[in-house]
Amino acid sequence: MSRPEIVIRDLHKSFGANEVLRGIDLEIGQGEVVCVIGPSGSGKSTLLRCVNLLEEPTKGQVFVGGTELTDPDVDIDAVRRRIGMVFQQFNLFPHLTVTENLTLPQRRVLRRDKASAARIAAENLERVGLAEKADAHPSSLSGGQQQRVAIARALAMGPEVMLFDEPTSALDPELVGDVLAVMRMLAREGMTMMVVTHEMTFAREVADRVVFMDGGVVVEDGAPDQVIGAPSHERTRHFLSRLLDPAMAEVEEGTGDRASEGEG
Repeated sequence: MSRPEIVIRDLHKSFGANEVLRGIDLEIGQGEVVCVIGPSGSGKSTLLRCVNLLEEPTKGQVFVGGTELTDPDVDIDAVRRRIGMVFQQFNLFPHLTVTENLTLPQRRVLRRDKASAARIAAENLERVGLAEKADAHPSSLSGGQQQRVAIARALAMGPEVMLFDEPTSALDPELVGDVLAVMRMLAREGMTMMVVTHEMTFAREVADRVVFMDGGVVVEDGAPDQVIGAPSHERTRHFLSRLLDPAMAEVEEGTGDRASEGEG
């Protein structure tokens, strides 16, 4: 693996008595794409949010680019500028145009002048295939287009790392492909990416590694062909069988099988 860009050591996160993360150790190399998969409640989204301290860990350390985010004295705002985050929901300002949605954070956070911010916004809209939508408002865009605008907004900040939390889960199936195409482009460009996803085809084709989480721990971590194609753990096999064969999941639910749902 290349030089670690993200390092997670013995990470724990509790919400009251509920321990959601139970000692995560993980490294992601520079330019590496890691997809995190697992059932609902496994802790994967909480892990992602801990990487840029949207959730504060209960215990453990997080490093990005060699800087410890969990150090009490760290300038967290400065570190966060190096981390782009794309959520399930697009979080665009409805009263602003697409360009204004991209330039506002550049000007407020990075203090770029109006012309520079507009130029960088245009470049990144071109990257995600939406240059013609620069003057549109979010309400006139499809969900897939809005998510691509959200990705362009994150890219306009010049991040070294991109975090994606189920970026296609709120989209109609026919809109998923365009968003995944943009993420494939970023992978080819060498962007370090940590992606929480249920898109197994994307994980298998694009990820350098796949991490399977369940019950707040990493159960399996390896190449996509290993983890998805030939998993070594029964918990991974059970999850994938349910995910890849919805009819089987319905049968199991009908017979009262709640084993996997009760974990984490």
